[in-house]
Amino acid sequence: MKKSQKTLTLLVLLIGVAIIGFTTYQLTQTNQSASRNSGKALIGGDFTLTDQNGKTVTNKDFEGKYALIYFGYTYCPDVCPTELQVMTGALEILGDDAKKIQPIFISIDPDRDTPELMKDYVSNFFPGMVGLTGTKEQVAIAAKAYRVYYSKAVEKGADADSYSMDHSSIIYLMGPKGEFLKHFAYGTDPAKLAKGVKAATKG
Repeated sequence: MKKSQKTLTLLVLLIGVAIIGFTTYQLTQTNQSASRNSGKALIGGDFTLTDQNGKTVTNKDFEGKYALIYFGYTYCPDVCPTELQVMTGALEILGDDAKKIQPIFISIDPDRDTPELMKDYVSNFFPGMVGLTGTKEQVAIAAKAYRVYYSKAVEKGADADSYSMDHSSIIYLMGPKGEFLKHFAYGTDPAKLAKGVKAATKG
């Protein structure tokens, strides 16, 4: 390779590194600025939904306690029940410390997940778990506040009610004032979740 070609290649690489570094810096600054300017965490926020008893609730109704929040849907064949079992197992491990934590399951499938269905579904998990659903608009607002991705997936030739929901799978730990404390990725086991929750809520 000629010297001029080597120089050009090196210059391109340096420019590429500079662009990546600047972009990362800008994203970090934007996130920090948004947090400072709003005074709020970038995850969490206001929502109005309906619980499994048909009562209208807002995020304010859960203030005063820590909350473990998971977004999913009752027709989910494996991921959602698995994660809710993980939450249940973690709360059982925590024992008396679980009394200060409210487990919450929020549906991203309002077309099918009625309050009645949510009531039956959450009864299979930790006692006191709250199931929340609502209109499409209400669910979209809640999901956006928690940066949750979801999308209806309909197989070709299937009937209108036979569909699944693609969605992110994250357990959120929120503080007594609704502030974001920590998140746990899919695959976290009950013991690790319990340990993380206890560390974040001690004192």
